[in-house]
Amino acid sequence: MAGLTHLDASGAARMVDVGGKAETTRSATARGRIAMRPETLAAIRDGDLPKGDVLAAARIAGIMAAKKTGDLIPLCHPLALDAVTIDFAFRDDGLDVTARASLTGRTGVEMEALTAACTALLTIYDMAKAVQKDMTIEHVRLIEKTGGKSGDWRYDDRARG
Repeated sequence: MAGLTHLDASGAARMVDVGGKAETTRSATARGRIAMRPETLAAIRDGDLPKGDVLAAARIAGIMAAKKTGDLIPLCHPLALDAVTIDFAFRDDGLDVTARASLTGRTGVEMEALTAACTALLTIYDMAKAVQKDMTIEHVRLIEKTGGKSGDWRYDDRARG
């Protein structure tokens, strides 16, 4: 099982030992989209949904989820995050959610950023499903990561075809 960091010599799952790694400044940014009808988007923008402020709830949910990633994803380390931000961008056909997590530590925060983005998107769905059930969550992906042994990385749309 050489090369698979989350398996031991016998093939059993294990948490990677990061104790000997140097602490470095690390960040990760993830993005996803929720597609919806224009009238649903307008109701979110105008605050006209029965459950209240959709974006405030989604922002808090995303931040909380990032902090709980180690409890949700098997073999993820619980991390002391320095910061988590959730941003929204209105598009003609939906909302983009961008989540960024950062810390100074021994392991990356890609899973925290992805978990934050997914949870914010799910919260938007939950808050708006009373007016539209066929919204679509799509294109969730890591956009970039910085720091750590593997260095910086950025998503390249052109490489995806």
